[in-house]
Amino acid sequence: MLLEADSKSMRSMSGSRRNSGSSLVSSSSASSNLSHLEEDTWILWGRIVNEWEEWRRKKDKLLKELIRKGIPHHFRAIVWQLLGNATDMPVKNQYSELLKMSSPCEKLIRRDIARTYPEHEFFKGQDSLGQEVLFNVMKAYSLVDREVGYCQGSAFIVGLLLMQMPEEEAFCVFVRLMQEYRLRELFKPSMAELGLCIYQFEYLLQEQLPELNVHFRSQSFHTSMYASSWFLTLFLTFLPLPVATRIFDIFMYEGLEIIFRVGLAILQYNQTDLIQLDMEGMSQHFQKVIPHQFDSCPDKLILRAYQVKYNPKRMKKLEKEYTTIKNKEMEEQIEIKRLRTENRLLKQRIETLEKESAALADRLIQGQVTRAQEAEENYVIKRELAVVRQQCTTATESLEKAQDTIRELQQQRTAGHKCTLMYTEQFVSNLQTQLEQSRLREAELLGALKEMQDKVLDLEKRSSCLPDENNLATLQEEVKQMKLRELETLRSFREMQEAVTELNQRWQLHLSESPKKNAMNELQDKLMTVRLREAQAQAELREVKLKALQLESQNQIHSKLIGRNDQERSALQDRLQMVANQNKALQAQLNEMKRKQAESDCKSKEEVMAVRLREADSMAAMAELRQKIAELEIQKEEGLIQGQLNHSDSRQYINQLRDQIAELKNEVRQPSPHSHKRALSHIQVSHLSEMLGANKKIPYLIMSSSNYFMLCYTGKKKRTSYGK
Repeated sequence: MLLEADSKSMRSMSGSRRNSGSSLVSSSSASSNLSHLEEDTWILWGRIVNEWEEWRRKKDKLLKELIRKGIPHHFRAIVWQLLGNATDMPVKNQYSELLKMSSPCEKLIRRDIARTYPEHEFFKGQDSLGQEVLFNVMKAYSLVDREVGYCQGSAFIVGLLLMQMPEEEAFCVFVRLMQEYRLRELFKPSMAELGLCIYQFEYLLQEQLPELNVHFRSQSFHTSMYASSWFLTLFLTFLPLPVATRIFDIFMYEGLEIIFRVGLAILQYNQTDLIQLDMEGMSQHFQKVIPHQFDSCPDKLILRAYQVKYNPKRMKKLEKEYTTIKNKEMEEQIEIKRLRTENRLLKQRIETLEKESAALADRLIQGQVTRAQEAEENYVIKRELAVVRQQCTTATESLEKAQDTIRELQQQRTAGHKCTLMYTEQFVSNLQTQLEQSRLREAELLGALKEMQDKVLDLEKRSSCLPDENNLATLQEEVKQMKLRELETLRSFREMQEAVTELNQRWQLHLSESPKKNAMNELQDKLMTVRLREAQAQAELREVKLKALQLESQNQIHSKLIGRNDQERSALQDRLQMVANQNKALQAQLNEMKRKQAESDCKSKEEVMAVRLREADSMAAMAELRQKIAELEIQKEEGLIQGQLNHSDSRQYINQLRDQIAELKNEVRQPSPHSHKRALSHIQVSHLSEMLGANKKIPYLIMSSSNYFMLCYTGKKKRTSYGK
């Protein structure tokens, strides 16, 4: 009756439910369940909702206790909105516009919607109202927060919100949860917050359940295998919905602390059973046994959760430790990436150098092959030239013989006509034999000349493909000189031909008188033609020699080119070796730097340990000195209590000691210029020790390095304390 009379609470509840048909809570269900709730609980929560700000300021502890006991079902929607401060959010006005836009995560959301609460009536069935509004909320958030987009576990949280409130309010509460309750960091692609939660939970497990932690480690049953879903879905996929809703009530008020507490409470409750199981058995136990242990009594689980020890300060320290560990890992990964890139660049450089060396080796082999071919061709040409030279020498010898015969003929003409007629027949026979020999020689020379011409043409074709060099000009000058010499020889040959024609004419005139004139003329003509052909063959032979010289010059050019190629190859090999040595030197420098860094780290650690040891020694020495001072003060008090000594000898010793003390004080007040501190001499120490040995109750002097004195009564002390 009070709730119905309260316009604010009823309007806030029923009005929000009339905005959308997606909520399972309605005014009819509230009236039907009203009989099952206690009247004072309804009155109390109605007052809390109406006076929310005052309760948060003044009655926060009482509100916390009431939330831990459980929020009534019909008040959950408005209380969750109030706890999350999501009643009036600007993003609520953008919701309808966001639904009109398209999201890149729509396919993923459609795929996972059918797997979200598949047994619940609100979400059962394809294209049902629950699946439609769940798709709308997830799509709208993926457009609001594009960095997070969509993550699978978030659909279960949104589904729970849609069971309690319309989709607009559920969207606002989910945005607030992601922003203020660390859920956004959990659902980021890196999931850094999830790693932190697992790290903190492992520490709590090791601290509070060490035996179970050792068993998990022995079975390789990692914390992330069972606890990841606890943090991502807030136990909504692990525990039954009524129990998970109670945990979500407390989560809305206290945050992720309740997840740590409930997780440790579950493990503590099942510790004895889990220790006896292997990895597969523990997995089955987590899936089938644990979720149904608290169906009938969720308060038992909440009570056990708040019996778990949880220190927020320690959790902050663990967060800092985890952050430093992750930073170190990031630095190591960056260093590894840098080294990998350097290694990759070095490998590429080595590959290029290997390719260059292979190319150089190919060029070297090709140059050696061409050089061998050219050497073989040069050898063949040299042999042919030797043959041609031999033929040339024979031709010159025959030419000289012909010239000698011409001279002999001239001499015979001058000797007289008579003598000539006597030897005409013999001369004719000699001329016939010479004619036959010259014809044979002419045929041989013509065959050799054709072969040499063919070889010269072939060599000219080959030499045309080869490059010229700078020394070609000198060779051309030599060729010009050779041509000039050839022209001179041709000119002399023509002169010789003219002389031969003159002799022939004279010889014909001389032979016109003889009876055998016609036969001699024929023989003389044949001889002259043979000699002319021989002279032409000699001229052609000289041309062949000239071409042979040109080919030899080209051969020298090619040999020089091959030498240069060899030099370039050797230079490239030296460069390759130098680059390899540089790489080795760089690798050695890198190893040396790493070794020096490791040595410096070890030295720094040793220095830190030495400093700490010195501090510990100094602290121990200070403690000993303080203890000695306290003992000496106690001994002094005991000596004062004993009173004055009555014995005269002891008084005399005391007076002597006082005199000694006065002298020592004067010496200490007036130090010598050579030393800043003065101690007792050996004689004084021995003298005082003798006096002190007479009576154990006589006060004695202790002098430290700080130049201050203290009179103490020994009482029960031994004489060795004087040495200290």
